[in-house]
Amino acid sequence: MNDKKTAEATILGLFIFLGLVFLGYLIANGAVRVKSMERTVTVKGLAEREVGANVAIWPITFNEASNDLNHLYSEIQRKAGLVIEFLKAAGFSESEISVSQPAIMDRQAQSYGDTERVRFRFTAAATITVYTEKVSLVRETMTKVVDLGKQGIAISGQDYQNRTEFLFTNLNRIKPEMIEEATRNAREVAMKFATDSNSRLGRIKTASQGQFSITDRDTSTKHIKNVRVVSTVEYYLSD
Repeated sequence: MNDKKTAEATILGLFIFLGLVFLGYLIANGAVRVKSMERTVTVKGLAEREVGANVAIWPITFNEASNDLNHLYSEIQRKAGLVIEFLKAAGFSESEISVSQPAIMDRQAQSYGDTERVRFRFTAAATITVYTEKVSLVRETMTKVVDLGKQGIAISGQDYQNRTEFLFTNLNRIKPEMIEEATRNAREVAMKFATDSNSRLGRIKTASQGQFSITDRDTSTKHIKNVRVVSTVEYYLSD
């Protein structure tokens, strides 16, 4: 009787032992498979394009000085008219030209400097701005602005506040193609990594699109822009 119970207990224990061994195998195998699924590679794909600016903002600033305020305003209006005629003759429409209020300074009213030696009491700076999509025409006309000097109009040099700007505003037209190109380049890098590591490239785990940047190609050709985007993609790897 005791021998029978002992045998049954032994068999039961054996089955329990085998069950635990099998369960441990399954758990270990599952852990290995899960671990293998966690193998990933993160790569970046770059896409760049050179594009021409499609909008130009060209401020033309000229200065005038006088001791008579009424005469000063009259001269500003007269010379502003000459600048507008010059721009229209070059091919710009009236809707592309805007005139800002002149900035008048009373130099004798200043609280610093030797105001008694000031030759002209009033000085003015007037700005006429061209906002247009005729980028090539702006660049061409800028080389002819010296003709205004021959008419007695003192054109100011461009500074930070009054510099010509060239803009690219058609990003949405090229954005899908550039994102596709950046993603394709990222996959090529990931494939190379997988090959070098004797792995197989799996599906995408995560992907993020970087910010688009638009910069001048260089300081001499501000009308040519460099558009750039970097996509970051994380892929699964398997043996």
